[in-house]
Amino acid sequence: MELDLTPKLPKQAYGGDGGSYSAWCPKELPMLKEGNIGAAKLALEQHGFAVPRYSDSSKVAYVLQGSGTAGIVLPEKEEKVIAIKKGDSIALPFGVVTWWFNNEETELEILFLGETHKGHKAGKFTDFYLTGSNGIFTGFSTEFVGRAWDLDESTVKTLVGSQTGTGIVKLDADFKMPQPKAEDRDGFVLNCLEAPLDVDIKNGGRVVVLNTKNLPLVGEVGFGADLVQIDAHSMCSPGFSCDSALQVTYIVGGSGRVQVVGADGKRVLETHIKAGSLFIVPRFFVVSKIADSEGMSWFSIVTTPDPIFTHLAGRTSVWKALSPEVLQAAFKVEAEVEQSFRSKRTSDAIFFPPSN
Repeated sequence: MELDLTPKLPKQAYGGDGGSYSAWCPKELPMLKEGNIGAAKLALEQHGFAVPRYSDSSKVAYVLQGSGTAGIVLPEKEEKVIAIKKGDSIALPFGVVTWWFNNEETELEILFLGETHKGHKAGKFTDFYLTGSNGIFTGFSTEFVGRAWDLDESTVKTLVGSQTGTGIVKLDADFKMPQPKAEDRDGFVLNCLEAPLDVDIKNGGRVVVLNTKNLPLVGEVGFGADLVQIDAHSMCSPGFSCDSALQVTYIVGGSGRVQVVGADGKRVLETHIKAGSLFIVPRFFVVSKIADSEGMSWFSIVTTPDPIFTHLAGRTSVWKALSPEVLQAAFKVEAEVEQSFRSKRTSDAIFFPPSN
């Protein structure tokens, strides 16, 4: 059975005046289920409020556009109220309770990528809401809720039944939400557009990698992430994850072309990709991308905390490590051809600007 690696857009799961929640479906993107990967987007309009919830999966959140406020409560810890903006990455381990709010005119859009190995449904996040028409306590009897909270029946009915919204609601313009604290960002948020670059190739591309050094909670999430930006007509070197990790890629901006090659030298994907689409590269498959005239950027997770990649072009590629005689025999070419091949791409770059 052939793998369908075609990039897909998400479909709205629910929404209203306050915003919407969309997710990628495992039926349309089978690699989600096969790789136990979840992917979703939250979009909040002005005064939109995503009520407190927890998930069955660990995730990384990435702010695609806008700014707003996030509330984060780790198990047995105090609430952190954090100002978030475009480019922010937030690691969300198991058990964390979150809420999200947008007080600005610009729509707040947040991407969620994560693993569903321990989830209820392979390839799909399941959220558990603390309030609303589908909140946890709507399922308990008045007696149980009253005993748990030490409240009378009337108060319980008011608390549990007043919020009729589901997942996302719109607050009154004059409602005052908690103010974020600058110190609460420490250790919880890394802005990928402002962080020091891990790779910076002039006219080629830039990379910021999320790891336990710049975002400690990544260690609890259990997988790595990065933001890659390549310039107009630049190429990202063909490469693969050599530690059996899946690469889950969301196109943040721009557009370009992608090719993926699998076993037996078979090209399993060749397509044009644009902002908003998501695709998954299977374990050990080789992927390469070339940007269009406006450049291209993507946010990815790799299903291992410390991924190791092998690149097939550039000074550090495997080709440069192999001896000349092996290359001559493998390619079945003369020494002059092998020398010409070896003399190209002598830098450490993994991004190649267009030739002049």
